[in-house]
Amino acid sequence: MIFLFLQIIASKCHLYDQKLSVITKCVILLSLCQQTITCWAAIAWAKNVPFQLRKFKLSHQRLGKFMTSSGICGSDDHVLKGLSPMKFPLIPGHEGAGIVESIGEGVCSVKPGDKVLTLPLPQCRECSACLHPKGNFCEKQDVLPSSGLMLDGTSRFTCRGEKIYHLFRTSTFAEYTVVQEIGVAKIDDAAPMDKICIISCEVPTGYGAAVHSAKVTPGSTCVVFGLGGIGSAVVMGCKASGASRIIGVDINEEKFPQARALGVTDCINPRKLKKPVQEVIMEMTGIGVDFAFEAIGLSDTMVAAWESCHLSYGVCVIIGVTPPNTPFSLDGGNVFSGRTLKGTCLGDYKTRDSFPQLVTDYLQNKINIDPLITHQLPFNQIHKAFELYRAGKTIRCVLLF
Repeated sequence: MIFLFLQIIASKCHLYDQKLSVITKCVILLSLCQQTITCWAAIAWAKNVPFQLRKFKLSHQRLGKFMTSSGICGSDDHVLKGLSPMKFPLIPGHEGAGIVESIGEGVCSVKPGDKVLTLPLPQCRECSACLHPKGNFCEKQDVLPSSGLMLDGTSRFTCRGEKIYHLFRTSTFAEYTVVQEIGVAKIDDAAPMDKICIISCEVPTGYGAAVHSAKVTPGSTCVVFGLGGIGSAVVMGCKASGASRIIGVDINEEKFPQARALGVTDCINPRKLKKPVQEVIMEMTGIGVDFAFEAIGLSDTMVAAWESCHLSYGVCVIIGVTPPNTPFSLDGGNVFSGRTLKGTCLGDYKTRDSFPQLVTDYLQNKINIDPLITHQLPFNQIHKAFELYRAGKTIRCVLLF
């Protein structure tokens, strides 16, 4: 049996009174101590190089046990392919859940025994983004730009004497990891830890883009570019919001049956069209869609999503992430008419405040995340899990320890 450990440390300056998936046994540590343990992780030594399962060293204090999970997201794959500017070697993984075993001095938002989600975007509750009613890109995040280090400028990981970098200060593809106190959210004790991890990224990113960022309205028309994990969650959000028509766009037609089951009414393969997909969507709707979502991360599909929107009141939401310095050009003459273009990360949710409610909504059957988890594999087949993901054959693959 393999154990996943998470060490959560309090921010030295900010303490507060408020507060692929991998199934495994897990321990979360909230500690400022610098003792060392040796444990296993999937380490990426360089871009475009397969994972290696290796022992590494991590600082820790006391240990405990609990059930947890960690999801493989497209962002992890972007990092591995070198499409995101991260430092190597590193331990990927950011979509995780676990149970607190112990806490360090000053940690007050969680206690031992609490179930928590790891947060790709922390919420410090003090910076300009956290204090703004609409902001969620906390200034203490490590996504843009990424240092690969904790807030104190150190890495807690070493392997063979070499420093190993963190991913988003989460690094959930390991038996042990280190997370800031501001980077976890306490969740309901009834949460099923073999599933709930996807509420730390996939669900808010996709579902939240529809219901929270765009605020899809009943009777509206929507188009979703990309029907993978995030796009599938967008579809669920559009359907839950009462959209009357949901058009799904993808070049992999094997995704279409699942997409229809989730709520897509029309499926389009742009490679089989004789004209640009946005022109076809305009013809299908007559006037363009009310809401368009890009969940791929390609500048061409971002433009297509924009040009699929109604000229006056259409809303285009960009979820996908392109490689750095990728040009994204729009016809300026089509902007003044009233179309809205917006980006979103994690559904614009303030993570520590909102993710626990999403978990509660799932437990109360207000949202159903189960259809988003399609495969299960043992952890030692992580390479196969990524092959399934890259081939578009899975929404989320659950790796079992």
